[in-house]
Amino acid sequence: MRTTPAASIAVVSTAVLALSAPLALAEGGGGTITSFGFTVSPGTVAPGGTVTLNATGCEVPSVTVSSGVFDTVTLNEGHSATATVDSTAKPGAQYTVTFSCNGQTGTTELTISSTTPSTTPAAPLGPVRTGIGGSITRLDSVESAGGAALLAAAALGGTFALRRRNGKSAV
Repeated sequence: MRTTPAASIAVVSTAVLALSAPLALAEGGGGTITSFGFTVSPGTVAPGGTVTLNATGCEVPSVTVSSGVFDTVTLNEGHSATATVDSTAKPGAQYTVTFSCNGQTGTTELTISSTTPSTTPAAPLGPVRTGIGGSITRLDSVESAGGAALLAAAALGGTFALRRRNGKSAV
């Protein structure tokens, strides 16, 4: 069976379009499609937690990000920023996050989880193992003399090698 070039081009074009549609939706964070990309990370956060906001491909130097669950944030020149979610955010609710750039707006959803973030650090569950193991508690004169002899031998060997490389006698 022989295929025509037009049929091959049609099949390849259809495959490219079918595979690029999910990519376009992912670029906009699962919300609306715009000429610029935007993300909210993580997509699910606890009340009082923080999210990282990012926008790429906007031609103006700033992008305004707003939501009913955190204060309005301005992203300057493609830099990301963080926003703190209100501690009174309703667990299980979804809030719309709006990115505005050069007259275009894109939206995505932010889900509030039912857990609250921990504000206290976890306490250690046992002794801290540092790895020293008491090896510096005793001073052995034999080990000290051996270490000093090794250092002296290394210094003499280095001096000999340098003098020999310069063409001078080490003696």
